[in-house]
Amino acid sequence: MSYNTWVVLIGVSLLGAAAGVVGTFAVLRGRALTGDALAHAALPGLCMAVAITGTRDLTIMLLGAFASGLLGVAVLAFLRRYTRVAEDAAVGIVLSVFFGAGVVLASRLQQQGNAAIAGLDSYILGKTAGITLNDIYQIGGLALINLVIVLALFRDFRLICFDPAFAIVQGRSVYWLDLLLMALMAATVVIGLPAVGVVMIAALLILPSAAARWWSDRLGTIVTLAGGFGIVMGTIGTLISDHYRGMPAGPVIVLIGVLIFALSAIVGPQHGWIARQWRQRQAKGATWTANG
Repeated sequence: MSYNTWVVLIGVSLLGAAAGVVGTFAVLRGRALTGDALAHAALPGLCMAVAITGTRDLTIMLLGAFASGLLGVAVLAFLRRYTRVAEDAAVGIVLSVFFGAGVVLASRLQQQGNAAIAGLDSYILGKTAGITLNDIYQIGGLALINLVIVLALFRDFRLICFDPAFAIVQGRSVYWLDLLLMALMAATVVIGLPAVGVVMIAALLILPSAAARWWSDRLGTIVTLAGGFGIVMGTIGTLISDHYRGMPAGPVIVLIGVLIFALSAIVGPQHGWIARQWRQRQAKGATWTANG
């Protein structure tokens, strides 16, 4: 395996860990689809960064995507707090409007013959082969910052996920913690764009935590497993994409995540199908013994 492949593996593994951890709180908080909306909201920021600077510098593009993602977060928060629009409808509005704006901007740049737009479509499905060592440093650094923030505010996020009313009594600002969680999701989406792409990053946020729920009811265990599953998804998906050059990493990573979820649903010791069947048989056996 080449040196470049090792570099990409490290970066994508860090991304998978960050996405799994942040995604766990997003799923528990009922914000699973928000990640999808934020991913699509990042596209116009990418295009604007290219249009303004005339280059495809990853740092500038990610900053543009992050600004656009934060704007998407602000619009979602506004629609939920100050309008009568339902949350799922608000997510749909942000997703469609921002993504549509991104497609229009990309098409406009292409019509103008801007050479910087070449290859921008790789951010739709992701392209790990184009990631450089400096890019990996940036992606890994942002992923580690995300993990540190989550660990530092673990108790607060746990409160707003399971008992928002008690969090308010304890003096926590549920509204601002919710905004911070969505900002972390936006950051995770942005750093995942080069590897996974706009379309698939939401699955990297949702699938690891959804799979981990089959294994335990303890939040700490679920978060740890979700981070581990994210690493496995990113690692195996990247290796397969590297071996079969024509396969984009994003869809492959998602398929690995689906496989992990399916296996967890079957063999998960807490809520998996085998565990449920075993408990049901034990309960029936206990009932027959008591009636015997």
